[in-house]
Amino acid sequence: MNKIEYLAKTLSLSENQVNTVLRMLLEGATIPFIARYRKEETGNLSDVTLRAFEEENQKIDKVLDRKETILKTIEEQGKLTDELREHIDECVSLSELEALYRPYRPKRKTRGSIAKEKGLEPLALFLKEQRGSRSELMDYSEKFVDPNKKVLSKEEALEGALDILSEEVADDSNYYLQAKDYLFRTGKIEAKRAKEDVDGKYSNYDSFAMNIKYLKPHQILALQRGKREKKLSYSFVYDKQTTINAIARDYIKRNSAFEDLLRGMIEDSYKRLLEPSLENEMNNDLFEKAQESSLKLFAKNLKELLLASPLKGKQILGFDPGYRNGCKLALIDKEGKVLETGIIYPTIGKEKESALFLKKLYCRYGFNAIALGNGTASRESEAFLQRYLESEGLKEKILLVIVNESGASVYSASSLAIKEFPKMDIDERSAVSLARRLLDPMAELVKIPPEAIGVGQYQHDMDEKKLKQPLEAATTDAVNEVGVWLNTASFSLLRYVSGISQKLAEEIVHYRDEHGPFKERKDLLKVKGFGQKTFMDAAGFIRIENENPLERSAVHPKDYQATMKLLDALGLSLKDLGTDKAKSILEENHSFDELQKKTCLGPYTLKDIIEELKKPGRDLRESIETASLENSVKDIKDLKEGMILDGTVRNLSDFGAFVDIGVHQDGLVYIKEIANRYISHPSECLKLGQIVKVKVIGVDLARKRISLSIKQVG
Repeated sequence: MNKIEYLAKTLSLSENQVNTVLRMLLEGATIPFIARYRKEETGNLSDVTLRAFEEENQKIDKVLDRKETILKTIEEQGKLTDELREHIDECVSLSELEALYRPYRPKRKTRGSIAKEKGLEPLALFLKEQRGSRSELMDYSEKFVDPNKKVLSKEEALEGALDILSEEVADDSNYYLQAKDYLFRTGKIEAKRAKEDVDGKYSNYDSFAMNIKYLKPHQILALQRGKREKKLSYSFVYDKQTTINAIARDYIKRNSAFEDLLRGMIEDSYKRLLEPSLENEMNNDLFEKAQESSLKLFAKNLKELLLASPLKGKQILGFDPGYRNGCKLALIDKEGKVLETGIIYPTIGKEKESALFLKKLYCRYGFNAIALGNGTASRESEAFLQRYLESEGLKEKILLVIVNESGASVYSASSLAIKEFPKMDIDERSAVSLARRLLDPMAELVKIPPEAIGVGQYQHDMDEKKLKQPLEAATTDAVNEVGVWLNTASFSLLRYVSGISQKLAEEIVHYRDEHGPFKERKDLLKVKGFGQKTFMDAAGFIRIENENPLERSAVHPKDYQATMKLLDALGLSLKDLGTDKAKSILEENHSFDELQKKTCLGPYTLKDIIEELKKPGRDLRESIETASLENSVKDIKDLKEGMILDGTVRNLSDFGAFVDIGVHQDGLVYIKEIANRYISHPSECLKLGQIVKVKVIGVDLARKRISLSIKQVG
């Protein structure tokens, strides 16, 4: 199967679509650009499909590269037959390919290779062909006795010949793949805790047993981590004799005089060579499968988090709670600039002074919301803030929002934060980050390494290089889905815009600092290194406040002329955009065929432009939603079974959802407790940041575990 056929079949695409996307990627087009502005050519492929395409393309390229290396190696050995070449050409996975390559792979010294050096291959062939009698075999074995080669008896010669055959059987790709398939289909993993697991971290896996093919990614990763930490042991349990018998039936001829010798050889081959190799590869395959699934989940969670609702156009007070070291404050304006910082001590008896400080801050600047971190002393700080707002009559005027602190400390200690706020201490930077996370989550979260944000599943067990690519892709897709305001975006945000590299993002910021705000999109061409190709990739994802509403929309400059023709055909002008008149006309059912003729636009592009014209510069992110926390619950010790609480979904895994209910320890809603129907994954019902009502169904104080249910709330 060639590359085009493979991609078409795997992704359920036409070969024409595959060729088109491959050509565009080869020309350097980005996934966001292709998804948004090349719909006619691709047949309206989404960014999700295009990312899957990119992933499969990389996989098949690795297979093709490996094929080339393997073919060259076998050819150099003089062992490449037409039949073998055909088998290798048909491979579409690395595991199949490596199985075929097993007999030709360079080996260290083995019992079989030593036997070959002793000249015992002809004897091995005699055994394999099974033509002679037992006495003929023993007579023939006698000929290979040679003290100079350290073959001292015919029994030793026979033993060496069997070692050669034993390795041949273990290297046979058909036997290997059959044995591996049998292990996967019928085998189980059985696990038990080690005495070293004193804290009961792996108690769920004590006396654990499950069919290999039914293992979930999180179970695989937990088992492998437990084994690595020596707190857990596990083994593969399966009927090995069935595979041995299957190989024997194929290998040993009927009424063979050597049946007992060959059966013994096959058993030795399986137990000494095949079994360790199979189990090692099964471990690797399971980890690869689990890692791939977890990376996809991490990327999906990250994208959802980045697309969380902003609180635009508000002045926000960042409130980083604490006890002895105080609560750090940072007030930002609606653009995210810091107006003032401070520290108060309401959680250690200085509530009156703290309230007075807040009052002065409010009188001096005014603020519309408070972003309260969900870390240490969060519940006590929230209670203080609620009392303050009540006493000042501000409860209806100021929004109090609990903000997830994950990664804030990583950012505040980073070189990026130090460069941005060189005169602030680490805690003040953390308070600024909290306030900005509420103002615009995406703009702030892109400054933090994704792995520090805490929305993954066993991400610390992942290969760092493999982790980076899907997370970068998820961030890129989220940023371009929303668009970036050119004159206020940080370097951290700009570098994720389609076509813009880190160096170019730095150049844009440098140009903006020297020349002031950009007036229109085409001004980007004045930036050093910003050419026409980059402009084509980036322009549609850039937004600029301008008299021309198209400059703050997702309409690409290449389509401005066609858009003007569209407006003219509808009896509208640019000045009408944003008015009820324009919205009403754009909502009407128009003859698409007629509009296509007048504008020369494809159907997908025409539809997208009409949607943009209805509300230029709209933010696709929803309005903010907040959880109402129960004042009597501040600690895990305050929880009682049966309590109904509001919470915020902080993370989704394969096995459930982690919900913040304000007690410094997220509770777990196991997948079976999410809905009254079968769901295969929590993401079918929930998303990050969603506010949910939960029922407390279990509290384990010793292990700090909280069990919650959504479906039992009723």
